[in-house]
Amino acid sequence: MARAAALLLTTGVVVVMVMVVAAPSASAGTASNTMNASTTVVSACSVNGNTLNFGSTINPVGGGAVASSTSLTVQCTAATPYSVALNAGTNTGGGSNFAGRVLKNGAYTIGYQLYLNAGLTTLWGDGTAGSSVYSGTGTGGVQTLTIYGNLPSLTGAVPGLYTDTVTVTVSY
Repeated sequence: MARAAALLLTTGVVVVMVMVVAAPSASAGTASNTMNASTTVVSACSVNGNTLNFGSTINPVGGGAVASSTSLTVQCTAATPYSVALNAGTNTGGGSNFAGRVLKNGAYTIGYQLYLNAGLTTLWGDGTAGSSVYSGTGTGGVQTLTIYGNLPSLTGAVPGLYTDTVTVTVSY
């Protein structure tokens, strides 16, 4: 058996396994810093109004005052103070002639008024000539405001469609 072992040693193949473990490569280094991000949010508002319709079948004979209401929506950026003014309408000849607001049908007119409150005591205008404006603060969402209208008298009204256009101004 000694001869067999010697034979193995002289004729055997010796396998030597060499494991090479790669050493970690040297890091190139790191650096860090900060960056800023910013934006500027500006105050902004938008407004949309609906038609104030006093009705389409009003009988002026023996009729008294006619009241109605409509809404407008205002959307302003959050925390933005704003005010909403209404002008006197296109049929008044301009300016702050709120007492002269009229609906027109050709040469015929019917006086009317717009108010901030359902009791019809606070005239909605531009803050001049005894009128008031609506004041609020934006929420970022849509806010609905009610406009109250009143036709004090229909005496002598001629049949037909009466209209006016009122400009809504949001100041912020």
